[in-house]
Amino acid sequence: MREITKAQLTIGLLAFFATMWDIILSQSYSNMLYMFGIVVLQLVLLLILSYVIIALLEWVKVFDLKTNAILTLFVLVTLKLLTILKIS
Repeated sequence: MREITKAQLTIGLLAFFATMWDIILSQSYSNMLYMFGIVVLQLVLLLILSYVIIALLEWVKVFDLKTNAILTLFVLVTLKLLTILKIS
């Protein structure tokens, strides 16, 4: 597996687990299927966003892969937390 693919998957999963705790603990869903759907949708969304952001940063080639991964994780977690705070 290529290094960029490993970084994209790792950052997507890290951002997912960093933001899911707040959603699962703060929201009370009466329908478990609905909550499972939200969790899966968020995982897919964060994986796609991490793939796109790291690919764009690698295309520009300003930083190395490690710096791009850290920037992507910071952007994803900040974006997700801002949307959570805006909804609440």
